[in-house]
Amino acid sequence: MTGLRERWRLKAMRAIQERALDLFDEKGFGAVTIEEIAAAAEVSPSSVYRIFGTKEGIVVADVEFDSMSPEALEGILDPADPVGSLLRAVRAYEAPQAEGGDAPRAGRSPWRRVRYFFAEPSVRMAVCGTLDRASQRITPLVAAAGRLSETQARVATNALTFGYFAALEQWYLDGGDRPIADYVEEGLRPLRGIWGTEPA
Repeated sequence: MTGLRERWRLKAMRAIQERALDLFDEKGFGAVTIEEIAAAAEVSPSSVYRIFGTKEGIVVADVEFDSMSPEALEGILDPADPVGSLLRAVRAYEAPQAEGGDAPRAGRSPWRRVRYFFAEPSVRMAVCGTLDRASQRITPLVAAAGRLSETQARVATNALTFGYFAALEQWYLDGGDRPIADYVEEGLRPLRGIWGTEPA
């Protein structure tokens, strides 16, 4: 029963997020209310508030990562090469669009929400909170590998997550014409030295 409930919750989250982005694209972020989002997604406003909290929460939610169990996170994160793990995840996320012949662009899903990270100050602040929570989840895994002290693992993990955000911002500023993975690979290359995983 829990599995079914969780699947329903994830499906509802995706639907709410997509309907909200449709409305934000049409009317502008500031002009849309939670009530309008709820009506478009055919759920109650209280459901939207309960799941996301705020409009900003709708934009910044990463449905898959946020719902990932600690065991699942361990399965995708190589603590000896977190940069490579992140890069593989970004490439996998971009792959469905790449197969269709188009690189993701700032105006289209799944990356269309990224423009709100940088166009709306309140969303940018919410992203920073989300990145901090991601760092809190990843740091113990990096520290447990034993190559870095706990302090070093915390600093390196924050550099990784906020470096990813900076790579996204550069992609956005450049118009979103190239794959995000290119920006992540280039931008996070200096961090590979921390783990001794410089690509050949």
